[in-house]
Formats: sequence, structure tokens, C-alpha cells
Amino acid sequence: MKFSKTTSFMLTIAVFITVNLNAQSIETTRQGVKFATQNMDIQIEFYSNNIVRVYKTPQGFPYNKKSLSVVKSPETISVKSAQKGNKTVLESSSIQVEVNPETGGIIFYDSNGKLLLKDKDFGTQFSAVDDAGTPSYNVREGFLLERDEAIYGVGQIMDNKFSRRNSTHNMQNENMSTYSPYFMSVKGYAVFWDNYSISKFNDNAQELSFEGLGHCADYYFMYGKSADGVITQVRDLTGKAPMLPLWAYGFFQSKERYHTENESLDVLKKYRALKIPIDVVIQDWRYWPEFNKTDSLWNSQSFDKQRFPNPKKWADEIHKLNAKLLIVTWPGFGPKTEQRKEFDSKKMIINFDTWPPNSGARPYDVYNPEALDIYWRYLNKGIFSYIGNDGWWLDSTEPDHINRQDSDYDLPTHLGSYRSVKNGYSLMHNKGIAVNQRKANDTKRAVILTRSGFIGQQLYGSNTWSGDVVSSWEMLERQIPAALNYTLMGIPNWNSDIGGFFAYRWIKDGGNKNPEFQELYVRWMQFGAFCPMMRSHGTDLPREIWNFGERGTWCFDAQEKSINLRYSLLPYIYSTSWDVSSNNGTFMRPLIMDFVSDKTTHSIGNEYLFGRSILVAPVTKYKSREWSVYLPDGIDWYNFWTNKYIKGGQTIVSESAVDEIPLFIKAGTILPFGPKVQYSTEKKWDNLEIRIYPGADGEFTLYEDENDNYNYEKKMYSIIKLKWTDKTKTLTIENREGTFPGMLKSRNFKITVAGPNTAVGDSSGGQGKNISYNGKKIVLKL
Repeated sequence: MKFSKTTSFMLTIAVFITVNLNAQSIETTRQGVKFATQNMDIQIEFYSNNIVRVYKTPQGFPYNKKSLSVVKSPETISVKSAQKGNKTVLESSSIQVEVNPETGGIIFYDSNGKLLLKDKDFGTQFSAVDDAGTPSYNVREGFLLERDEAIYGVGQIMDNKFSRRNSTHNMQNENMSTYSPYFMSVKGYAVFWDNYSISKFNDNAQELSFEGLGHCADYYFMYGKSADGVITQVRDLTGKAPMLPLWAYGFFQSKERYHTENESLDVLKKYRALKIPIDVVIQDWRYWPEFNKTDSLWNSQSFDKQRFPNPKKWADEIHKLNAKLLIVTWPGFGPKTEQRKEFDSKKMIINFDTWPPNSGARPYDVYNPEALDIYWRYLNKGIFSYIGNDGWWLDSTEPDHINRQDSDYDLPTHLGSYRSVKNGYSLMHNKGIAVNQRKANDTKRAVILTRSGFIGQQLYGSNTWSGDVVSSWEMLERQIPAALNYTLMGIPNWNSDIGGFFAYRWIKDGGNKNPEFQELYVRWMQFGAFCPMMRSHGTDLPREIWNFGERGTWCFDAQEKSINLRYSLLPYIYSTSWDVSSNNGTFMRPLIMDFVSDKTTHSIGNEYLFGRSILVAPVTKYKSREWSVYLPDGIDWYNFWTNKYIKGGQTIVSESAVDEIPLFIKAGTILPFGPKVQYSTEKKWDNLEIRIYPGADGEFTLYEDENDNYNYEKKMYSIIKLKWTDKTKTLTIENREGTFPGMLKSRNFKITVAGPNTAVGDSSGGQGKNISYNGKKIVLKL
């Protein structure tokens, strides 16, 4: 255990307070207390004014816990200590912690004494178990919540529920199921139970509990007052989210799979010929050699000479077409790969069957730091430094487990049995690639698409997708609350396969020309346009836009409309990315984040804000041309498509034409629109439309940098703050702050005020005022 240096209240000699019954003495430590009771050693330590760590072990069995997720060390802060009867009260500037030395109970309050959470009296249990030959414990931690207290988080769960109250979940990360032992309360706090084992979450009328395998009960209580504040604490504890490059917010096209280098090149060329915007193509599996038509060379991280004869030229051609390339890589290796041979020789393989069947593939031991470096060495030599790809698709990061037997979970890893650390697999795999890539090339931001996740993974630029979901309306509906709960764990990047991965149910009914599948795909694409990554992918049916018809047919045109809308919003999206990185913001914002005082929002998981201004209500039913939308109280709204002004605090029925997703803009919003482009960096932002939605005061910060390097970490970027004062109808464009190579010195803004005559999403339409801006403050009366 690591402790901070002296604080204002601490004594040079520990103070011992004797309490009665079976409790031991409480020792006041530098930033907390430690004591023994109920056959446990308990230590409470303030990591900051807002974060408290509670660490419990069986009495007389100390354990040196090394976290996989936590990157924060305790700050030096002032913590006051006082007695309240036989209880000890610790207090920072934000939190009060009341400790009962007789029962082990711990109660958390805010600085005003408002009850937040109870760690139950007698609520922690250690049951001795044999963990694959190593003495260990089944650890259980129980909490008491208020009766009507809504909670969120726990993971990406496909049950179409938002609040996690009164639910039970076996937390085992698998394809489509991504868990972390974490929950956030509507009261503005969260708990992260720092455990990576296959475990259990349970909430009922009596208690909320976590239960799993380990040598300690180790959790962090974080208080932020609001959901945004909580996410700030989560990222302070487990890592901030870096910025992704601008191109990562463009459109991605993929399929299972492009068989040759010419096939993917032809796809990209056709998008360019059709003038449909696209930024990224993705190469899925089996670009590597297939030894005697088997998968024994699975994931060799090399290219088949017949199908990919010149991979460097292939990547260069993609780049010449102003696009980027993501390459898939897996955690499992076939038995004839060089990687597998080295991992086997060093006992760095977890010896169970992984995908594909009958291949002999096995996953490597991501918990071994040396194994992470070995994995990167092959990946760098065979792909990254060879062809200069732009990012990674990390498939099967749970990892896939086939022909499974219970004894597989007893298999050893560097950190203990596979059962005891399974849920941290994706976190470590992503870490190894992101950290090593930055060491190899510090000028290219890491972009990772991954199928699983764990708290802390946001630190590595990872974007989790929801897995191999089926192509159905029910599954589309389930994506939304699953995504919102996942992002409330502090991991901002999430996406899904547009249209759903498995589309076999539609083949016999006309496939891409089936009207219902076409509508499902369009509605999913509309949702995808308002996710952090917009990515088309699937199997059984091809997903490129021309497979659904020609320009002029409704399905083609509706897709094109969604893609163009995404690109017109890139200045807003990229500025939101900076807000996520710099201010601990969130892309997909459940309504509770901005309207928690409106209790109606506590149960709404089928709509959200994208960024801080755009309310998105995806349509998830076939042939729906009207859609019920709740507009939260406390602010008024504009229909994005009609500019109709609507009072908040009510449910409305919105028209939802097949080519339009219901979108509503907060009054007071300042929304920038970018130029019409074929890829994200085709044109500079020297002529932006700035649209004002009056009815409240508002502000927006326009962020710009070099688009793809880490110089922003060295303050090499610019921001322009815009403020709208509704009472005087005044827009203030502040002095530009900051500078970076290639920055625009001057530009034009077209200022429009939303109203019935303003064209939607088109900077060429509507009544507006054109101004020149050279970085100096401008005040406009509109």
C-alpha cells in the first residue's frame, strides 16, 4: 500500500482510539484510518477530496494488491478526524466518512451531511476457497441504497433496461456482454469494486452486492455531485481519454470480409466515384496465409502472397485515395505461427480453444508484461512499421472461448488463475498495443476498435463495439440503453455494427432489397451517425451503399443523407472530442446527465444527448413515421428538421420520415456546420455556418488542431469561444486562444439564427450574416 506524505491534520505518532466490544483499536493514518474487526483488517484512505479507497483483507492475511485499472496515486490533502460516540468520522472538503469499528460499517455523506451510501454493517464476507491450487476467497461486499435510488453502469447489457435496480448479472465478459463491477447513482456518486474475476452483481430490496474471487475486498467510492462530476472522478482514478484523430469521426466501411487487396480498394474507389463521404476501410480476418487450407496460421500478422501480394502498395493506394486503413488482429494464434511457438516456449499461452474451431488456436497471456511486448514486436514488424496502417481492429478481446470446460478457468496466467482475472483481458490487450504503438510512433494517435472493455480502457483510445449482434429491430432497440450504461462507466467511445452483424434471416426474403431490412439498416445508420464511431459492418449480406439500390432510390438517398449529416457536424463532433479529453466530457449523454432534477429522465434509456446540445431519439420500430420523444424540463427545444420551437417538460409525437431521425436542439445552442466534403480533412474550416438556437443563453468552444498527432498535449491547438446572450440577442466571438502549425489566420463565419426559414444542415441556405474573423473579438447584434 502506498500512502501520501504528511497532511495538515496528521500527527507524527499514530493516535489509538479504544472502542468496546469485539473491535480492535482504530489507528489514524496519514489520510484515513485502519482497524481490525469481524476478523478483517480494514483500511480507509482518501485518494483525493472526492475519492476514498476502502481496502479489506482477512485478519492476519495481508495482500499486496496491484490494480490493473487504477493509475492514480493518493494526493496530499487535508482530512479532518473526529469522534462521534464510538464512531470515527473522517472529512475532506467534499466527503464525510463515518466508520463503525464494531460492525465494519462505513457510511458516506456529502460535505453537508446528506446520506449518500452505506457499506453495510457486517456486509463483507470472505469464504475460503481453493483457486486452482492457490488458497483464495470468495469475496462478497454489500451496500444499502435508498429505496427509489436509480443506479446505472455495470456494463453493456442487452436487456433493454436503463436503471440497474432490482437486477442480477453474472459479470463475465463475452461477445456482446461487457461488464465492470461499477455502478453510478443518480445521487452523484459511484463505486468501482476493483476486481477482475468472473463475478456477480445483484441488487434487490435488501442490498446491492458484488461477489467474486480474490484476496481482498477493494473498492473506490467517488463523489462528483453529478454524473459529469462522477465521470471526472472515474477518469482521475483510472485515466483520462485521449483525443482520437479527426478522421476517426468520419464514416467507416467494413464487411466480413474483403478477400483481396483489390476488393477493398475497389470499394473505396466506388465510394469516391459516387462522391459518398468515407474516411476508413477495415480489413477483417484471413488476410494472412491459410496453410493447406487450414487455420493453423491463424493471426500470423502477415499477408498471404496470392491475395495480398503487395500490402505496402495496397496501404499506400488507400492513403492516396485520402482514406485510412484499420487492420484486424486477434489475441489467439494458430499452432504454426511464429508467435505461438515463442509464446509456447515461454509459457505465455492460456491453453484453451479459441476461435476459429478446429484450428488449434490459443490466446496469449496478456497479464504478462513481457507477452505484451512480444505481441507488439510481431505486430509492428509484420504490419505497423511495414505497411503504415492507421489503426487496429482488436477482435475477440474477451477472448472467444470454444469447446469450453470448467477446468479451463483454472488455467494459470501471470497473475493467477484465468477465472480470477478474466474480465481484465481486453483492458490489458488494448493497453499493450496502445502503449507500444506510441513508443514506436509518437506522431500517430492510437485508434483501436475492440469487442470488449473494462474500466480504465478509455486511457488507450479504445472504441468498444457491441459485438456480433443480430440484425433485428429488437436488437437495434437494445443498443441504446446498453451504450448509455457503458458510457456512464467513464468509457466515452462506443459503437455498433450498423445494420447488425448477422443478417442471415433476411437472405431468403430478398436480402438487401427487402424493404424491412432496408429500413432497419437506414434506421441503424441514423443511430450510428450519432455514436462516437459511425461504422458499417456485417456478414451474410454486403453493406456498401450501392447494394441497397442506386442514387435516386429512397434507401440509397437516406443513407447518403445520414452520412452527409455526420460530416457536416464534424466541427461539433471534433470539438466534443476535445471536451471529452480535456474536460472529461461524454459523447453519448443519457438525459440524467443534464436533467437529473427532472425525475422523468431517470428511467429514459432510449434517447440521449450527443454532445451537450443535440437530443437524439432513434426510431426502432418498422414503418414508424411518428415517434414519441420526451423533451426534458428546464430548457426549451427546437426540432432540428423543421426548427419548430417546443417547450420542454413534455412528451411529444414527432414526425419521423424514413430518412430523418428525430433530433432536437437545446435552446441556447451554438451549433457549427462544416463544409460538404468527401473525407474529413478535404477542406479547411474557413467557411463555417454558426447556427444560433435562441431562447436561452448559451456558449460553444470551437476546437482545432493538426488533426492527428499528440501535439495537442503540448498545448498546440486553438479554441474560439462563442457566447450567445439571449436577452440582447448578442453573439460574442472571443479572441482566439492558442496556436498550432497550419492554423487558419482568418476565416469567414456565416451566422444564422434558427427559425422557420432556415435551411437544415446546409450552410448555403437560410438567412444569415457573413463576417470575417481574424482571431480578434467580435460582438454581433442579431
